[in-house]
Amino acid sequence: MTRHKMYKHSHMISLRSLRLLAAAMSVTAGMSTASAQVGDARNDFSVGVTAGYTMTKMDFMPRIKQKNMGAPMFGFAARYVCEKYFTTVCGVVAEVQMAKLGWEEIIEDGTGNTYKRDLNYVQVPILMQMGWGRERKGFKCLFEAGPRLGCYISGKEHKGGGEWNTSLRPNHVTHQYGREPDNKFDYGITAGLGLEFSSPIGHFLLQGRYYYGLGDIYDNSKRGYFSRSAHQTIGVKMTYLFDIVKTKNDGIK
Repeated sequence: MTRHKMYKHSHMISLRSLRLLAAAMSVTAGMSTASAQVGDARNDFSVGVTAGYTMTKMDFMPRIKQKNMGAPMFGFAARYVCEKYFTTVCGVVAEVQMAKLGWEEIIEDGTGNTYKRDLNYVQVPILMQMGWGRERKGFKCLFEAGPRLGCYISGKEHKGGGEWNTSLRPNHVTHQYGREPDNKFDYGITAGLGLEFSSPIGHFLLQGRYYYGLGDIYDNSKRGYFSRSAHQTIGVKMTYLFDIVKTKNDGIK
């Protein structure tokens, strides 16, 4: 392809991109206008505490046989509710929490060995939250989804079952023993459902969440042993929020 033809082809692609961008902006503007016409503005800000229990394990490749490891978690939460769109109350939730992740292996090689690894993280979920039901007095159903970031702060190995012998491990997968995570930063996607009860003294939330890790704790390059080593958790938690700012509207129920 000549330089002139390459320039012409590039120019045509640029024009198409501009048209697509203009069309997308028009659609977005139309949706924003419709939202402004239909949505009922909110300005509710609340803060509080959260605590729960998680069941966690690692998604390793090559595989390591495991059972779910349970541990508590606790932290602080904040929520900003910005709009009610038709029957859906829309807001954003941010949390800072301490959580113990890791894995517990099922070792079936006749040695009687046991192994568990604790990995302690500071986590920051930032979630879109949608709710249906009462806002001030009564119950509301919730759906949440968004990213969760984490920073590894400490860990501990628990070896048991007599003399430690790894020579008979299935598939000879032993690279995880005695190794600190190569990557201290964790990230992934979390989603869940919940139920909220609102009263004059605050909001009480019961939530269930699933987390799928996208980052690996060990090096996943060609030099690394594991092609995948990411967290997976299922958790149940309770949150209490009290209002700092409330929308002034006597019609909100």
